[in-house]
Amino acid sequence: MQTALPFSQACENNKGPILQILRSAFANRQQVLEIGSGTGQHAEHFARELPHLHWQCSDQPAYLPELNLRLQLAKLPNLPTALALDIRENSWPYAKVDAVFSANTLHIMSWPVVQQLFARLDEFCRPSASLCIYGPFNYQGQFTSPSNQAFDQSLRQRDPAMGIRAQEAVVKLAAEAGFALEADHAMPANNRLLHFQR
Repeated sequence: MQTALPFSQACENNKGPILQILRSAFANRQQVLEIGSGTGQHAEHFARELPHLHWQCSDQPAYLPELNLRLQLAKLPNLPTALALDIRENSWPYAKVDAVFSANTLHIMSWPVVQQLFARLDEFCRPSASLCIYGPFNYQGQFTSPSNQAFDQSLRQRDPAMGIRAQEAVVKLAAEAGFALEADHAMPANNRLLHFQR
């Protein structure tokens, strides 16, 4: 049954380096909302390695069956059933959290949806929440590597609304939502992890 689960090699490659940052960024947190949990590989790894965190997965309804299968097989007490969340549509009727994590989502969302995500953070977060966003970013209008430029081109061929986002624009959206940039961590494969704090 395990082999039938969706699998991302990128998640396997980056979960260790991300965990090292989260150990510090979420050290004093209790409840994490992961937006766009995808295959669930990150959630399973982080929930197992950070047992003090209640790790709440979420994703669009179409992805929940396979995601929840992985979570059920993991049998971790701090990894509950994933919840449906489409940033463009449904409200969030659940308790607010003190941490939000999202990986490799901003370049998949259209820019208006990215703006919606940040505008909705108050709906999800307690007043002193932490926010960690992982993925590729551009700086001062420039790609950080040829591979990121090629990746951006492949995204835009798939959907013109997709693309690697400007770090400065993301930091501005976060600031408008009351989150200040605490750290901008260099990560493997030309990615970054942006850590914000309210």
